[in-house]
Amino acid sequence: MSERVAVRKTYKLFIGGKFPRSESGRSYLVQDTNVSLASRKDARDAVVAARAAVRGWAGATAYNRGQILYRAAEMLEGRREQFVALGVTGDEVDAAVDRWVWYAGWADKLAQVYGGANPVAGPYFNLSAPEPTGVVAVVAPESPALLGLVSVIAPAIVSGNTVVVAASPERPLAAVTLAEVLATSDLPGGVVNILTGRLPETVPTLAAHMDVNAIDLTGVGDPELAADLEVRAAENLKRVLRPVAADHDWYADPGLTRMTALLETKTVWHPKGG
Repeated sequence: MSERVAVRKTYKLFIGGKFPRSESGRSYLVQDTNVSLASRKDARDAVVAARAAVRGWAGATAYNRGQILYRAAEMLEGRREQFVALGVTGDEVDAAVDRWVWYAGWADKLAQVYGGANPVAGPYFNLSAPEPTGVVAVVAPESPALLGLVSVIAPAIVSGNTVVVAASPERPLAAVTLAEVLATSDLPGGVVNILTGRLPETVPTLAAHMDVNAIDLTGVGDPELAADLEVRAAENLKRVLRPVAADHDWYADPGLTRMTALLETKTVWHPKGG
């Protein structure tokens, strides 16, 4: 019997719930594996997919969003050994699972914590409710590849935002493998979209895109690139989350800042009955 040839995996993009190759046909080598090299056209396609998903995801019940995030944690735990084989430590996978669960628990609590009735002078009810910002572009941190990625995606989507993620160019395998987890977690297509490749090629397109409402620059390590992206983001007054320090402790309590930074507050006035 002849020796069989193993099927070599090619890691693709994750756009609209599907796994397309880059429209440019390009790829690059990471850990002896071919990874798609996203183009500016791929970035624009990802924004279209994210925008199309906003209405359904933002309109889902908080309970439903929480259950889907919890399902992602279940699926991630089931693939623990696969991530370890990619070089992610077991402790990091466990922390990433716990992070999904933690944010899942916040899905139906945000409205109570950051909304409510406001005291006003006059015969009115005044109510405030948090709402998602919309489409968020996210630059994932390089390290820790999985926990850092989960820590920027989960707080963005738990409240109803959709995201386009630029994965770490040097460590993209955890990101595209996480995409496979999300694709089997009941997450609607387009809620999370993941691009692999060079940041200077795709992220400026996302920063300047008029249909992107916010940009998280967490993983941008080049100060000049970060400054350029902020200038581009100002064109349509995007909300900007600035890069974090290289020594940021991703294992620490995440707090609520990443969730609240991507929320808008709707205030409604209603007359009281006489």
